[in-house]
Amino acid sequence: IYVRGAEQRDLTAFLNTYRKIGGEFDVVDDGIRFWHAGGDLNPLVLETDVHPGFMTDWQQPLVVALTQAKGVSIVHETVYENRFGFTDALVRMGASIQLHRECLGSVPCRFGQRNFLHSAVISGPTPLHGVEFDIPDLRGGFSHLIAALTAEGTSTATGLEIINRGYEHFMAKLEGLGADVELTERDR
Repeated sequence: IYVRGAEQRDLTAFLNTYRKIGGEFDVVDDGIRFWHAGGDLNPLVLETDVHPGFMTDWQQPLVVALTQAKGVSIVHETVYENRFGFTDALVRMGASIQLHRECLGSVPCRFGQRNFLHSAVISGPTPLHGVEFDIPDLRGGFSHLIAALTAEGTSTATGLEIINRGYEHFMAKLEGLGADVELTERDR
C-alpha cells in the first residue's frame, strides 16, 4: 500500500511499531510504501501517548492487527479514558481481548486510580468471523471495517455515514484493495 504525502518525521513512533509487529516500509518519492512479507505478526507491549509518542488515534487499528499476532500483546491507553469500547464488536468476531482497569504499561497513568478500562490484553492469532455491528465513532468504526476485511464470512455494518464523513471515498478505497462492499440506499 502506497500512502502519498506520508512523512516519515510525522510517523516515527507508528513506523517503529509497525516494524516491530512484522511490517515493512520504504520511504519513497512523496510518500511511504507499506507491506507485510508474510509469516506471523509479532506481539508487543505498547503505551499510547501524545505526539511524538504512539498516538492514541492509531491504537484502534493496531488492536485489530494484534488480534492476528502470535502471542500476547498489551496496549495501555494513557490519553483517553474510554478508548477500548470498540473492542466489544471484535470480541463478537472472535478476538480474545480482556480489558483491565490497572495500568499494564511501564508508567502509571492518570487513569490508574479512576476505575476506567484502559489496558487491553490481546491474545492471538484468533480467526475472526463476520458479524453485524454499528459504527460507534470514526476511529472505532474504521477499525471494525478493517476487522471485517480480515474476517471469514460476511459482516454487516450500520452507521457508515460516520465513516463517509470522516474519510473521503473510503468505500472506493476499500474496493480498490479488493474488498467486496455493498452499500444500501441509506449508506449511499
